[in-house]
Amino acid sequence: MNDVNVQPLTLHAMDGVRIDAGHLPGPDGLCLVLAHGFTGGWRQPTTRRIARVLGETGGVIAIDFRGHGRSGGRSTVGDREILDVDAAVRHARHLGYRHVGLVGFSMGGAVVVRHTALLGGVDAVAAVSAPARWYYRDTKPMRRVHWAIERRSGRLAARLVKRTRIAGGSWATVPAAPHEVAERIAPTPLLVVHGDRDPFLPVEHAEQLYAAARDPRELWIEPGYGHAESAATPELIRRIGQWTASQATAVH
Repeated sequence: MNDVNVQPLTLHAMDGVRIDAGHLPGPDGLCLVLAHGFTGGWRQPTTRRIARVLGETGGVIAIDFRGHGRSGGRSTVGDREILDVDAAVRHARHLGYRHVGLVGFSMGGAVVVRHTALLGGVDAVAAVSAPARWYYRDTKPMRRVHWAIERRSGRLAARLVKRTRIAGGSWATVPAAPHEVAERIAPTPLLVVHGDRDPFLPVEHAEQLYAAARDPRELWIEPGYGHAESAATPELIRRIGQWTASQATAVH
């Protein structure tokens, strides 16, 4: 984000958790809510870079999920984070934006899928490098992620190194996975984007998510693309922003 133009925000999720966010005002009519991946945050340079590119097509509200950065609470790794996104959507509407689109990366991709399916209220959604299901451990990077989530030593490391505070223990009730709710997104347009060189999650996650959804939907398998924010080129981000903007403002 452009530090001159960004407006820091304090939002509150419906369960009372304080959410730190930033608003980059853009052309009237459209706001894109940007949802980062696990251990990310809107103040990080990578996220700000993405927000600047998305800002070419509309306003942007980027959030820190609960348990990340300056937000309150603890991360539930994709469960109650739908309430954090919803706080940003409600604020965008409060600001007068007529159309709201969601763009989420990795964990954020899973969250925006679940938000749109379970809570709705948005006009388009793009899930980038998103897991289709929980508990995937078949790659070394994902085994490290599960260590950070499930082990006390891992949660300590995440807090000290990444400023990410993770709720201890397992989910009391396992939330519906993205692929289990994807069919409920329609008629909201869905874009699923995945790299064929993703070291965390293979392409099968994107294919499963896409197959579970209903039209209108699109699947982009990007040659040479790795995982989430850090691997996304400005050209790819621009295409995702343009797709989300065009779909969010179209009459369906």
